[in-house]
Amino acid sequence: MFIILFGAPGVGKGTQAKILSDRLGIPHISTGDILREAAANKTELGLKAKAIMNAGELVSDEIMVGIIKDTLSQDRCKNGFILDGFPRTLAQAEVLDKMFTELKINNINVLALSAEDDEIIKRLTNRRACKECNQIFTSQEIEGLTNCPRCNAENSFYLRKDDNEDVIRRRLAIFHSSTKPVLDYFINKRKVFIINGLQHIDEVTEDIVEKLKVS
Repeated sequence: MFIILFGAPGVGKGTQAKILSDRLGIPHISTGDILREAAANKTELGLKAKAIMNAGELVSDEIMVGIIKDTLSQDRCKNGFILDGFPRTLAQAEVLDKMFTELKINNINVLALSAEDDEIIKRLTNRRACKECNQIFTSQEIEGLTNCPRCNAENSFYLRKDDNEDVIRRRLAIFHSSTKPVLDYFINKRKVFIINGLQHIDEVTEDIVEKLKVS
């Protein structure tokens, strides 16, 4: 099953992608994770991407398209994937459609998670990342914990620069102006399912699964 997960930053895409990846047995392709890994490795691409992300800006289409095409061409993606964080512009959406044709990928399901901006700001300023493994956690996932549940690092949680409120508001402004029109593009070309992202995590997952059953 081929899935594009769409929604504003902080709406819960990453959390749902990881859950669905386990349930459906298909890889979670997160552009954010790929870019952060490159930044942690201090590659030329990673350092450029890190500066862009810390400023709340979008990484260039040229960088993102190259990363996505290489990733979707891998054997692990031949039976399905969950694409999280791409496309973010109409130009990227158009390139992605051509890419799907080249890779002979059909029957794409678009899952659009929705939430109000105020709730998104609250979520992002409350989530934390691990300094050791770079995993990002919601406040629900690490409530009462001092050690990272992924790598067990002690007292490693911190607030990322791109989860600062000023940066978040800038990211949301970019989303509404540049990324939200992508949803209209998909509605005219793909199967699109709108999901209420303000529900409890488990409820969002079940809502998605039910909709995918009839796709």
